[in-house]
Amino acid sequence: MAAPKKGRSRQGTQGKPGRTLALILIAMVALTGGMFASGHNTPRLGIDLAGGTSITLRAVPEKGQESAVNETNMNTAVDIMERRVNGLGVSEAEVQTQGSDNIIVNIPKGTDSKQAREQVGTTAKLYFRPVLATEVSGAAASPSPSPSASGSPSASPSDKPTEKDKATPSGSATPSAGATSQGRALTDALKADPTPSGSASASAKASTSPSASASPSPSGTPSDDTAKLQAAYAALDCTKEAQRAKAGDGVKANEPTLACGQNSQKQWQKYILGPAEVDGTDVDKAEAVFDTQSSAGWKVTMNFTDKGSDKFAAITGKLAKNQSPQNQFAIVLDGDVVSDPYVNQALTGGSAEISGSFTQDEAKNLANVLSYGALPLSFKEDSVTTVNAALGGEQLRAGLIAGAIGLALVVIYLVVYYRGLSLIAVASLLVSAALTYVIMSLLGPTIKFALNLPAVCGAIVAIGITADSFIVYFERVRDEIREGRTLRPAVERAWPRARRTILVSDFVSFLAAAVLFVVTVGKVQGFAFTLGLTTVLDVVVVFFFTKPLLTLLARTKFFANGHPWSGLDPKRLGAKPPLRRTRRPSAAVDPKEA
Repeated sequence: MAAPKKGRSRQGTQGKPGRTLALILIAMVALTGGMFASGHNTPRLGIDLAGGTSITLRAVPEKGQESAVNETNMNTAVDIMERRVNGLGVSEAEVQTQGSDNIIVNIPKGTDSKQAREQVGTTAKLYFRPVLATEVSGAAASPSPSPSASGSPSASPSDKPTEKDKATPSGSATPSAGATSQGRALTDALKADPTPSGSASASAKASTSPSASASPSPSGTPSDDTAKLQAAYAALDCTKEAQRAKAGDGVKANEPTLACGQNSQKQWQKYILGPAEVDGTDVDKAEAVFDTQSSAGWKVTMNFTDKGSDKFAAITGKLAKNQSPQNQFAIVLDGDVVSDPYVNQALTGGSAEISGSFTQDEAKNLANVLSYGALPLSFKEDSVTTVNAALGGEQLRAGLIAGAIGLALVVIYLVVYYRGLSLIAVASLLVSAALTYVIMSLLGPTIKFALNLPAVCGAIVAIGITADSFIVYFERVRDEIREGRTLRPAVERAWPRARRTILVSDFVSFLAAAVLFVVTVGKVQGFAFTLGLTTVLDVVVVFFFTKPLLTLLARTKFFANGHPWSGLDPKRLGAKPPLRRTRRPSAAVDPKEA
């Protein structure tokens, strides 16, 4: 029985190029549809192209610590400010020192300049302080009950803190008053309502009105100081911005203080707070997460250091023995109460979470400030100016003209040298350009990517990288034709060698872009990011568009027969005659020798 003939099927050799082309076209349509659906039809521009806001900050040392304004602290402040502003991605904000005590922050148009201004200058001093008294401030305040003889204010049922504002171990059911958690979880949940600014708000708890005769008096505080604190508390009107800014100004962490915060009804609440029991250095990490296990939505989780965990457990254990509002602790960020949960048991475990009705931006904003810690110096905002993009626009036009000239020269070269194959190269360049444009437009709202002049240069440089990949493949195909093979086998035999060369070349380019992105800052990162993105897209286009398209065109008569204008004419390429098998002639035997 004759053995079956061995060989490769045509379908196995050339695959199904039509499906591959359909796949990349579907992806392009989906991305383009997503771009239009998002409403961001153009790439987000950097400050040098679209203008923006420039903030000048001046370092202000603490009294007696003038030497703190030094190069090391200034560079540390620049690094923290840059990470804060660029915390959501590649937003292309520029942060740099000017002179010995100034920092310039350039924020591109499209970024929330108000939010950025708050973040770059905020020192992020975080304290956990026990609440001694609190009430609604200003015109919204209503008559409140007098404190009890023990100095612990009473609370009406309507003013009693709800279960939502209570600190309990997460993962367990919210206990009623006096209940325990049964040790079901190690994470402490700090329940509070967030304010519109992105912070958890101080909910209106028990309304109290301390008087000189009966009021919560911080332990260890002299009576004169207590009287002054009570008088300042009575006069404090948190509805006035000037008074809010001065509340607690100059008070040390180990002293009682006054503070303001907003409750869930958007009313201003004023507080008397005890000395800080836990500070920001005891928080190891903070991040915004979405709670899929319950209806809590977005929340901010915090992990404490070992030392901070012990301090947090100790203060919550003390507060659990008190009545409202003295079973509450206030989370104070830069003098503002951002949350004031109450507890009825000691909370242990080393981690906590602030949850309520956060939006994604609010949660990320708070986590961003907490994660990047305190600035080593205090800064005063000297000036805020608007940057004109006229100069950058002129440079962009000049760059685009230069890029267009370079692209035209590349196309002319491809047409003259590769003739019909230039159609494949030009089509591939157009696909690559379309993908780059759409993806850059989508990256603007998602990771805050901003297209600046160096990024445009990176895109122009990518034209050469992409064209080089086409040339490598075309030359491999032409080499196979020179060896005497027809076009269709030549296309398939050339692909493995061309693929290897293209991947190695693009890997080197991508590695260089990645290293450049990591070790640089500012505008240079825009160049590196664009170069890396276009290098990845080059691989996608060559594999999913250029190769399948050439496989399909190799089946047409124009290319398969080697038309003089196809760029694959065997005569013009100096091809060898086709290799053919011939039977070896049998040797004649001389009868005499036989």
